[in-house]
Amino acid sequence: MSNFTWQRAVIKVGSALIAPDGNNVSAKYLLPLARFITESRAAGKEVIVVSSGSVAAGRGRVVINHPASIAEKQAMAAIGQMQMMANWQRFFDCPCAQVLLTAEDLRDRTRYVNIKNTLRELLIHEALPIVNENDTVAVAELKVGDNDNLGAYTALVAQADTLIICSDIDGLYTADPRKNPDATLIPVVGSITPEIYCLAGGAGTAMGTGGMRTKIEAADKCAQSGIQTLIVNGRDGKVFDALLKGHCPGTVFSAQQSRQTARSLWLTHTLKTRGVVDIDAGAKRAITERGASLLPSGVIGVNGKFAAGDAIELRCEGQVLAKGLALYDAKDLLQIKGQKSSQIQHILGYDYGEVIVHRDDLVLLP
Repeated sequence: MSNFTWQRAVIKVGSALIAPDGNNVSAKYLLPLARFITESRAAGKEVIVVSSGSVAAGRGRVVINHPASIAEKQAMAAIGQMQMMANWQRFFDCPCAQVLLTAEDLRDRTRYVNIKNTLRELLIHEALPIVNENDTVAVAELKVGDNDNLGAYTALVAQADTLIICSDIDGLYTADPRKNPDATLIPVVGSITPEIYCLAGGAGTAMGTGGMRTKIEAADKCAQSGIQTLIVNGRDGKVFDALLKGHCPGTVFSAQQSRQTARSLWLTHTLKTRGVVDIDAGAKRAITERGASLLPSGVIGVNGKFAAGDAIELRCEGQVLAKGLALYDAKDLLQIKGQKSSQIQHILGYDYGEVIVHRDDLVLLP
């Protein structure tokens, strides 16, 4: 059993746990998980849930005697979303917040930043975000495809340090334990190699779309971005008792680098800058010495045409100091530069927050 620590986790819960009979949501496997979430939050940790099960939850309400069409599955999802959210909410005193995503939301820079900001605000206000793919509108080209990888993308956008995948199996084995009695659990995977992928089988249950391979794919995405991944048996209530004590009775996929390093590399080397913002000496000190966000009051110049969500460079007296994601486009920033944050709404008629670049979206350059 491996030890682990965490502060912000994304917990992915599959259809086999949400709707074990394939037709309706159930509390059968969720009570121990709900207690784990409640006690973790009480200890000051932050949790985001990625929940499968909307189609399965609505299946019993759409009576058909033939294989379901795409439109019929979308109808099931629309009905099932309500049942799934009501099922989650009954376990918690805090508000549960539904967040529906498509693959296109994650590909588009502006939507990606909006998702991140929404999740951040939900956590600040102590709500429990429940993320799911928007199966009511998503078609093949818009789908992430499985909630294991959706869990990984959510962990990335939420800047989590941990992804916990609750499965119907104890973790990654040397072989399929349902077929090979000599299979042994692998407690720690330090590096995801082709040999690790070879251990993956197909889809596990009739209701689910992901097998062990999608779980390894999700762990691979997270590991490369400095996020550890746990695969645990969500049907075993004792698992969550162990997790509360910092022990993982399943498999831990180690992060390959620190979360800050991974994010710094992404901001520094991957995103192309679309503009340059000149800042004053006060803003420079706040950013470089205190790790603060950039406020409009510290902006003295705007160069280039960039949109909200684009990468920009921050410059002071000709020296480029940092790179970050802009919450406002160049046109808006020209109007609010040098102003107090409280004036943004009055000047523009709307606002996307009090800062121009949030400190979570900013990296200092050498």
